[in-house]
Order: sequence, then structure tokens, then C-alpha cells
Amino acid sequence: MKKGFFRSKLFIVLILIMVLIFGSYFCAIGRKDVLDDEARKAASGSFVTLTHGIVHYELKGPASGKTVVLLHGLTTPYFVWDKNSDELVRAGFRVLRYDHYGRGFSDRPDVRYDRELYDGLLLELLKSLRIETPVHLVGLSMGGAIAVLFADRHPEMVSRVCLISPAGFPTRIPLLITVAIAPVIGDYLLAVLGDAVIFSGTKRGFVKPEALTGYQEKFRVQMRYRGYKRSVLSTLRYMQMDALSESYERVGKQGRPVLLIWGRGDRVLPFSHSERVKETIPHVQFHAIDDGGHQSNYENYETVNPILIRFLKGR
Repeated sequence: MKKGFFRSKLFIVLILIMVLIFGSYFCAIGRKDVLDDEARKAASGSFVTLTHGIVHYELKGPASGKTVVLLHGLTTPYFVWDKNSDELVRAGFRVLRYDHYGRGFSDRPDVRYDRELYDGLLLELLKSLRIETPVHLVGLSMGGAIAVLFADRHPEMVSRVCLISPAGFPTRIPLLITVAIAPVIGDYLLAVLGDAVIFSGTKRGFVKPEALTGYQEKFRVQMRYRGYKRSVLSTLRYMQMDALSESYERVGKQGRPVLLIWGRGDRVLPFSHSERVKETIPHVQFHAIDDGGHQSNYENYETVNPILIRFLKGR
């Protein structure tokens, strides 16, 4: 009698635990808004429909200017270039920046966020907007990995490449990310805890706390909409950002001008990885930002912008 009683109790407890687990999962999903035309009214810039959905972009500067394409990283949309874009336009460049699928105000298609998706998006966007090539590529973090991948696959379409704290080489993966990329449990944890974890990670990109003023408010906007966390998780699983050494080596043999900028205080991708870039691209022009973190283009724009403009102008 007692055995049956305790079994019944245990069964009820297990059912309650399952309800709590699945309930919190679906509640976390249900709280998100749908990214639609009404939501996009709050966005600046323009929109274009490509193979996998609507892409949010901004194209500024003289039509006669050389096009510079700005590629953002894993979690932060194109506003991360706010402190660089206008300066490049004033220097005479035509500047294109856009939100990757899954980020900012671009659609969040339910697909694999792998190398083919990111490479294909840039290729299709350039053709859709009828951008004259070759273009200059400027990539931050994962955007640096995309820039190298694109230059490797489409060398005739790229003139100069600037890498700011770029991904591409093996690094120590935090336990939380290791768990997050695991099937099932990763989806659950990211749905329930992902907002807090991703948002808290914004601080790691900066050395100076004051640089976060206004940044985090802009960052939060994209997190309101369904599909953002799924896109980040899928990228971690399929993009293979830490295995691009061969692409770096091939780009190094192309002979094109390459600039590397890295903050010495980078807590996201170690400053020591700059040595790996220099090994694979021996002719790279390197600038260390002494008081910079991972997003030195944003935090140290007064230092970075002149370096970037001189390089892109071939000086």
C-alpha cells in the first residue's frame, strides 16, 4: 500500500516538474513579439526581400564613392557601426551596413545559420542592390570571419579587408556555451535564460563602462522579437567560427591589403589571437588599441576611425 502511495506521489511530482519545465519554455517563447511591418516602422534604413526573407540595411554616401561594407558580429546588429558609418561617408565612401538574418530588424528564418547562409546573404545583397564590386569589407568579430570567408570564396569581389577582433581560430569555450549548443537542453536553456545571459554579455565587449550608455538600450530592441535567440544558437552550432585558419591562409596568399585592429583588453576573443592572424596573413597591417576591448570600433572610435580611413584610402 505504501509503495503504491509513494509511487503515485513520485509520479505526480515528476508530472509537476515536466509541466514547470515545458510551461516555462513555452511562456518564454510566447512573451516575444512577431517582427512584422508594423514593428519595422520604428527602424531607420531600408529593407529588401531576399531568398530567406526581409533584410534590414542602410546605404549612405556618394554613388561615386568606393563601397565599404560593414559586417557586425554574433549578437549585436548594425547599430554597432553607428560611430563609424557617418565618418566613412564624410571621407567620401559609400557605406553599406546590414543586419544579418536573425538579428536587428532582419527576418529570422528557421534555417541553419551556417557559412553558406552568411556568405550567400552578402553575395545576394550586393547583387540585389547593384553594388559595384570589388568592395572593401570591414568585419567585427564574427563579421571578420564572414569577411575572410567571403574574400576566400569571391576574391574578385573584394578589394581591401579590415578585421576588428575577428573570429576564426580555436578558443576556450565557456561551459555555458558548451551546454547551450547541446541538442534539446540548449534550446530549453536559451529560451528560458537566454535573454539574461546574452544581455549580460554586452558588458564583456567593453573596457569602459561609460561606453555602454545608450548601447544596451539599442541592443534590447532586437530581443523583443521571436527568433533572435534561435538564430544565435544555430550560429553557434553550425557557423564553425573557430575553424577558419585555412580560409585565412588562402586570403593571406591573395596579396590583397588587410588591416587588423585588436583591443588589448578584449575579453571575448583573446588579444593573443592577433598572432594567429599575423601568421596566416604575414603582410597584415596591425594596430593594437591599448585601452580597447572587443568592440574597439565603438568604444574607441576616435582612435579607430582615422586608422580605418587611411587604410581604405590606401595611404
